[in-house]
Formats: sequence, C-alpha cells, structure tokens
Amino acid sequence: MGMKKAFIQLHLAVLLAGFTGIFGKLIGMQEGMLVWWRIFLTILFLGIWLFGSGRFEKISANSFLKISLVGLLIALHWLLFYGSIKYSNISVAVVCFSATGFFTALLEPLILRRRISWIEFLLGLLTMAGIYIIFDFHPQYKLGIIFGILAAVGSALFPIFNKELLKNFQPTTLTFYEFIGGLIWLSLFLPFYHIWFPANYYWPTDMDWLWLVLLSLFCTVIMFMLQLNALKKISAFTSNLSFNLEPLYSIIMAFIFFNEGNLLHKEFFIGLGMIVLAVVLQGYLMWRRRGEVR
Repeated sequence: MGMKKAFIQLHLAVLLAGFTGIFGKLIGMQEGMLVWWRIFLTILFLGIWLFGSGRFEKISANSFLKISLVGLLIALHWLLFYGSIKYSNISVAVVCFSATGFFTALLEPLILRRRISWIEFLLGLLTMAGIYIIFDFHPQYKLGIIFGILAAVGSALFPIFNKELLKNFQPTTLTFYEFIGGLIWLSLFLPFYHIWFPANYYWPTDMDWLWLVLLSLFCTVIMFMLQLNALKKISAFTSNLSFNLEPLYSIIMAFIFFNEGNLLHKEFFIGLGMIVLAVVLQGYLMWRRRGEVR
C-alpha cells in the first residue's frame, strides 16, 4: 500500500470519527453504558463479518492478554471522551481531544525509545495552550475538560502500542480481540465507576438503538479498519495529528445541529484558532518531508 492510499484511508477515518461526538450527544445513556453497548455491538458486527468472510483467526492466551490491555485503553478513552461530552458539550470535548498530539509527541519517544522531536513537541504545546485558554474562560466545563484531556492521553497511547502489535496481527483480527478485551475490562470496572457517576438507565431506548448501531458500524468498525491500515505506513504522531481535524468536523456539526455556537465565548475560538494553527504547521512540515516513513 502506497503513502497516498494510506493518507486517503486516514482522512476518511478522521471524517467518520467526526460523527462520534454527535452520536454521543444524541444517545441519552450515561457514558459508561453508552460505551459498553458501543463495544458490544461492534464485536457483534465485526464478528459476523470475520466469520462470514472466513477471516477469523485464533490467537494464543498470552497474545490475547497483551491485546486486551490495548482494548482497555480504547474503552477508557471512550468512557472519558463521552463523559467529557456529558459534563460539558461536544465542542469542548473534541477540542480537548486535540491534546492527543502533545501527549503523543511526549509519550511515543519514551515508549519506543526514540529521540523527542522538539518541533512536534512545540506544536503539541501550542495545542495545549489553546486548551488552557478555553479552560481559563469556561470554568463551568471544568469536569468535562479534565475528562477530555485524560481521554487524549488514552488516544495518544492507543496507536503507539497498536503500531507494534500490527507487526504480528492483521488489523481486523487485532481490532476484534481488542474490543473483546475492552468489553471484559470495562464490565469489571463499571460497577466501581457507577459509584461516582451513576447510570441513568441500562437498556437503550428505541432511538438509542438507532444511534448506537450507526455509531458502532460506521464510526467504529469501518473507522478503525481505515486507521489501522493507514498505520502500516504512517507514524502514530502523524495519525494523531491528522485526527486533530476531528474537532473541526464535530464543532461544525455541533453548531448546525445543537446550536452550540451560542454557548461559547470568543476565548473558545481563540483557543481553537491556536489548535488549527498547530495542525496547519504540522501539515506544512509533512509536505516538506513527504515520503518519509518513520
């Protein structure tokens, strides 16, 4: 697969990811149960496709344990991301997601024992400065912003570990077992989480089912397949920074469908502008060194 095809797949994944916040707002369930059902339906859809196409692969118990820990990261990331939406709004939650680039620039070199790229680190720092401005002028969203930043840490770690696992497993196989592991870990964790953040109900409503199916099929199964395939050619940092475009898609849709523009002050847009600047600068650097695969 060439770099051009990898970038097309990556940006299609980003576009689909832009809808996740919208569905999170439309689904009335508390974030813990929302994520549980999302993962359950994803396993169901992906399992049907794997068995139906004859692509199902068995793995060892030791491999499953390693993969399940990445699944735990995915589950926690979603839990925190949707919690951020519930305790603030879509726009604030997805902007906090942009901190992923900062955490990737910091964590990827430490985990993979590489040199820190100071340019990537400074671009990530610019993103964090934008988030700080939003935080400083929107204290009513404090809990949502904390959830959003923690979600960004999980989002940064996921592709770093996945890039290593992709050397030994097919993307579909890896995704399937990650979600099974994530569901197991989440099922063990949720009773404790619900002590502090109780669930409003446990069984989806009729409209919840519709949004959950769309979320699981398009924004999970198809989106993850595109992202994982792209990661075979593209670095984790480039993937995460490209996903910084997700807030732009989500914010535009939030303004259109939920009229969130009326809830935000000028400081929000100043912070957002700094984040967009970081994305544009990284895009320019990528263009300058196009063809590089790290």
